[in-house]
Amino acid sequence: MINVLIYRLVIGLYALGIRVASLFKPKAKLFIAGRKGLLDKIRQALSTEQRRRIWVHCASLGEFEQGRPVIEALRAKHPDYAIVLTFFSPSGYEVRKDYDGADYVFYLPVDSPRNAQAFVDIVGPSICLFVKYELWYFYLSALKQNAVETILISARFNKEQGFFKWYGSLQREMLDCFTDIFVQDQVSIDLLKSININHAIIGGDTRFDRVVKAAAQVAVLPIAEEFCEGYKILIAGSTWADDEQLLYNALPSLPTGWKLILVPHEVHVSHINEIVRLYGNDVVKWSDWNGKSDKRVLLIDKVGFLLQLYRYGTAAWVGGGFGKAGVHNVLEPAVYGMPCFYGPVFHQFTEAVELVELGGAEVINKPEDLILALVSFDNTDMYQKKSVAAKQYVLGRQGATAKVMERIDHFIS
Repeated sequence: MINVLIYRLVIGLYALGIRVASLFKPKAKLFIAGRKGLLDKIRQALSTEQRRRIWVHCASLGEFEQGRPVIEALRAKHPDYAIVLTFFSPSGYEVRKDYDGADYVFYLPVDSPRNAQAFVDIVGPSICLFVKYELWYFYLSALKQNAVETILISARFNKEQGFFKWYGSLQREMLDCFTDIFVQDQVSIDLLKSININHAIIGGDTRFDRVVKAAAQVAVLPIAEEFCEGYKILIAGSTWADDEQLLYNALPSLPTGWKLILVPHEVHVSHINEIVRLYGNDVVKWSDWNGKSDKRVLLIDKVGFLLQLYRYGTAAWVGGGFGKAGVHNVLEPAVYGMPCFYGPVFHQFTEAVELVELGGAEVINKPEDLILALVSFDNTDMYQKKSVAAKQYVLGRQGATAKVMERIDHFIS
């Protein structure tokens, strides 16, 4: 009981902190504004919906991309069910609020006994899917009390998480609310068994299915084709300031015949202007492209098509490897058979570690390392070996979506 009280206190303090932050932070403002009268909006939206419902919850955009293959498989195989998709974070909701793979897209009301029970009563899900990590005690309790089949997908656990600590009893209780837990590896299975959670299954990582499917959907980008024609291209995706500085320092020494496409993680005007000031006469913005340019750097100042851009690359720089949170998505470039480069902060991501071990990626600490690696690609056999390693790593790990769908089909039947 004391753990529940502490949990409620923490959630309350978090909500208060967000409210204060909303006075000066745009994302926090969206968080608050998006939840005004939210339960009434959900009730009204679903008031005429006659189909049974499947609820899918994602913390943010990354979790959505992880759950997306399952959502799309549900839509294709069970059109007689309405799909209700929720997000906790504005960075997920604001980007995907018009996603046509779901019938309804909402923010998730802040976790509380009242909100959770009201939401579950309104939505009335037959099945609920939580993606990867984000667990909410009162929602999971309400689902269990209402005997809703509740599945956690693409989860990965490590011994440092609260579930496995002396203070983690409430978190362990949350895990017990799931009907099934699909994890990515045997390590997770073993850790869960150590705390008497025995209903976990190795299901793999649905992101592999997602990137393979997305890469097969060819999108022609005329500006990219014009910029890239006749050149080898290093595409730097989801970059932060440290990545951008290293790439700028490497630019004068890029091997002959190479160009750079720079896709920053943050594309707000102030950051784009900072990059333009740094790169000076070497850069042209996507929005300023007029059909021809002698610039060596194309700066992408809009969002939403990094995966499609990777198709034009020879090699990829994946940003985030110099920051505390670590490297971003390495699967998106790897699926195209592009050797990948990233900074030294990557060990918390199994796929980034495995890609390095298999030779499909290389860790870069300074500009000189990058230049040497690009020069080595003059050796066609060297390049092909790394390219094949990257692509086969992704292609060989498909199938997680099918495993989840098999279980869902069992519940539905």
